Amino acid sequence: MAKLTEGAGLGTRAIHAGQPPEPTTGAVMVPVFQTSTYAQPSPGVALGGHEYARTCNPTRTALQDCIASLEGGKHGVCFSSGLGAVDAIARMLRPGDRVVSGDDVYGGTWRLFKKIIEPMGVRCDFIDLNNVALETAIPEGTRLVWLESPTNPLLKCFDLQVIIDHAHKAGALVAVDNTFATPIFQRPLEFGADFVLHSTTKYLNGHSDVVGGVVITNSDALHEQLCFIQNSVGAVPGPWDCFLTLRGLKTLHVRMAQHQRSGMAIAEWLVDHPEVERVHYPLLPSDPNYEIAQKQMSGFGGMVSFVLKGDLARAEKFVSSTRYFTLAESLGGVESLIELPAIMTHASVPPENRAELGIDDGLIRLSVGIEDLSDLKADLEQAFVASRS
Repeated sequence: MAKLTEGAGLGTRAIHAGQPPEPTTGAVMVPVFQTSTYAQPSPGVALGGHEYARTCNPTRTALQDCIASLEGGKHGVCFSSGLGAVDAIARMLRPGDRVVSGDDVYGGTWRLFKKIIEPMGVRCDFIDLNNVALETAIPEGTRLVWLESPTNPLLKCFDLQVIIDHAHKAGALVAVDNTFATPIFQRPLEFGADFVLHSTTKYLNGHSDVVGGVVITNSDALHEQLCFIQNSVGAVPGPWDCFLTLRGLKTLHVRMAQHQRSGMAIAEWLVDHPEVERVHYPLLPSDPNYEIAQKQMSGFGGMVSFVLKGDLARAEKFVSSTRYFTLAESLGGVESLIELPAIMTHASVPPENRAELGIDDGLIRLSVGIEDLSDLKADLEQAFVASRS
């Protein structure tokens, strides 16, 4: 039976953390515990804490423990979607609280804070925390600071150490959405974040066949609150989804290495393309986020955003012309995806807000998969040609 040693690498933890052989049969893979309830030896006595599957499921526990280990965290709590994970943290807020978020976030996160949480009496401000005095942006009494780094879809990087330190001095908790970087390339708990969250739908699962989310924390008290919310609200993933995500995690380190190789190559190629106005990729020395990325990330994956020269009609034609890049929302799977944020993932963000952020109508987001690089470049090149007419 594999037993993790102190300092075990990320690849080893992805395969073994939280996943000892099943004790009854010795099954190497964590079984799918497809049950809604558990027999009790006497009233109110639960074996291993298992009484009802909304509260606890062994397959889910294995997934939570594995992801927590990858992030260097003590506790993991899984949810039925990434937004379910966001919502669980938001449910800790009370009327009169203030949330400060980075200005560039996933459209669904923006919608949840502005359309659901703010009408309940919570102030939600979206601020470019790279270009403002933090004392002004995050005043004393702020309850929560919300960060994506890198962001969706502009791949902006925030200085986690500086912002987290200031937020804590102001009395705020800090949540970092680490979906794009994954724990392979960045671990925000190391900078003092109170929560790290992922849409496990994306890179952690990596095969576009599961929807899920997770929150990781080192705080026993915050973990207890999250578990109470999880059990009370019931936004829990099913055991089969947890099993599939666990299976995906076993190749995370291998997949991310390939995503980065191809993502970097595509980004460098696009920089020199005459029909591209600008490229967003934090590992490019020309990218304004390069220095921050070098400071806190050991690499990056396959997310590349670029602005196509031309109007919205040309951009729509471009994303509709690719063959290997599938026109679809989501990201992080082994297959390459392409989308137009202005009318897809960020359509819920008002046009004036998109314009202020720099989400142009011609901004195209790529999730570069693990297909052969030459085929992906050829596919994009033929889309440049097809969209000219």
